[in-house]
Amino acid sequence: MKAENLAKDIKVIILDCDGVLTDGGLYYDNEGNVIKRFNVQDGLGIKAAQACDLIIGVITGLDAKSVATRMNDLGITDYYAGHLKKMACIDEIRQKYDLEWHQLAFVGDDWVDLAPMRKVGLPIAVANAVPEVKEVALLQTEATGGNGAVREALNFIINAQGKLEGIINSIGG
Repeated sequence: MKAENLAKDIKVIILDCDGVLTDGGLYYDNEGNVIKRFNVQDGLGIKAAQACDLIIGVITGLDAKSVATRMNDLGITDYYAGHLKKMACIDEIRQKYDLEWHQLAFVGDDWVDLAPMRKVGLPIAVANAVPEVKEVALLQTEATGGNGAVREALNFIINAQGKLEGIINSIGG
């Protein structure tokens, strides 16, 4: 089935963080705190998706205060930090919203994302994903992680659901 048809049923989009919402780099300040760079266009895409009644979740292997702050700023309540094995978190989200697996999308870039991508209805790989992740993906972004890939994936889903023009007009008008 084509990715566009699968996107019509999506209710929840789960994102990896490092390499998807960020460029995958780890930056440390003088106190040893991890600093991450996020793309503002990805943030607006998340807000647009939320305005379209799509639920955004984030599961990351690292537990960094900078990520928690960004998730709070974006109103993402389904945020799980410190989880390299992501399936239990995803199943918790799925059950919380009483959804079937085909109603979930997952955006990933590395091996730790393979199990979720093999289970959800719409697996999405960012352009900088490892080859094994690209193989499993039914959609691949042109943008790399941290550089608009999340926005691109969300726009694809919103557009497939026939809501893109409306959300552009409501946000930009």
